[in-house]
Amino acid sequence: MRIVVVGLGKVGRALAAQLTAEKHDIVVVDQNPALIENFVNIYDVRGVPGNGASYDVQKEAFENGADLLIATTSSDEINILACMVAKKIGTQHTIARIRNPEYEKQLHFMRDELGLSMIVNPEKATAREMARVLRFPSAIKREQFCRQRFELIEYRITADNPLVGMLLADLYHNIRVKILICAVARGSETIIPSGSFTLEAGDKIYLTASTRDLEEFFRRLHLFRAKASNVMIVGASRMAYYLARELEDIQKKMIVIDSDAARCQAMSEKFPGVLVIHGDGADSELLSEEGLADMDAFVALTGMDETNIILAMYASQFDCKVIAKINRSSFADLAAAKGLVDSVVSTASVTTETIVRYVRAMQNSLDSDNIKTLHRLVNGRVEALEFNVGADFPFINVPLKDLTLKDGLLLAGIVRENNKTVIPSGNDALQPGDDVVVVTTDTTLRSLRDIVK
Repeated sequence: MRIVVVGLGKVGRALAAQLTAEKHDIVVVDQNPALIENFVNIYDVRGVPGNGASYDVQKEAFENGADLLIATTSSDEINILACMVAKKIGTQHTIARIRNPEYEKQLHFMRDELGLSMIVNPEKATAREMARVLRFPSAIKREQFCRQRFELIEYRITADNPLVGMLLADLYHNIRVKILICAVARGSETIIPSGSFTLEAGDKIYLTASTRDLEEFFRRLHLFRAKASNVMIVGASRMAYYLARELEDIQKKMIVIDSDAARCQAMSEKFPGVLVIHGDGADSELLSEEGLADMDAFVALTGMDETNIILAMYASQFDCKVIAKINRSSFADLAAAKGLVDSVVSTASVTTETIVRYVRAMQNSLDSDNIKTLHRLVNGRVEALEFNVGADFPFINVPLKDLTLKDGLLLAGIVRENNKTVIPSGNDALQPGDDVVVVTTDTTLRSLRDIVK
């Protein structure tokens, strides 16, 4: 596909890099020629300097038109205008990054009247990801599939964990709960495990099951943690606003700390039930005075990655769930690999996943088994995808044991039309209407029918 990416900030760079890896014809547009030059020197893309909302610049980007334009600049208004111009010159699909909460009520108008195909709010999407983890604090990361009937969580095995030394084939016999460990990250190695695989301390595992079964699994291991209802947030940012809104139904006590008086005032006006403190969130004495030791969760949302890492490391000494926003990929990878931070979130990663999922679905729009949901695991080395089984799927009612699946691929779960959740065995078969979760190291998989060799 011919794709124009307008804006080479963190999100734009991450997105353009991923779409290039997926063999799309990419043109990047930015008003900073130096950013374009640096990016073009690394990736096989074409760069056009200038205002991405300009008719002339867009015509130069693709003389014969583009299939998709994605506007990711720091300005909502420029992103909207860029998409409108693209539609006028014949671009069929447009995606805009829109961050301002004031535009929330106008999303339907923008889609229907302005012709935007998709609107992505990175802060809102990231806040939603954090909220999912805070509702299930045992997990490092939590993803949902199949109308929230099926879960995939990331979990690190510590040295004192009862799973250490356990053979996967013995998992159900020992725990008596139907779950599936579908991927393991061990050091720099990524494994789609078989029953003969033995778990070790330090392994980062990815488990799939229904929500009820996952909760029961952790209860039986005596590792279950209840929903985080007492939460402390450092940084009264847009993301904090969205997170507070996401947690309104479960919060008992929420404290937000920020050094900016104006942001504190705005936060307190929007959320009267939230205790907003004007102060230095990096001050350990202030954190202690405000009751960090009594919190269920601590979330670092300042604008500095380094500060968020340090705050998260400090909060980790208390018995609470710790989440840090870390945008720089090198910092995020280091913090996660070394166990410095319990859960790491990145707006660039979340936004990239969302848009890549849409792009892949566009490519498969003529197929009935196109991608419904996509999540990237193990720093992007593994993907978990949700597909729907259409009536024309060629392997309906064929037992899975009779299918020669591609290497590095696992069918992790099935949700039937009656909402029955199935952890598939070799005797199970796909049926029309099934939602299927596939975990694979093939990060270019686009169709369910491509799972076989």
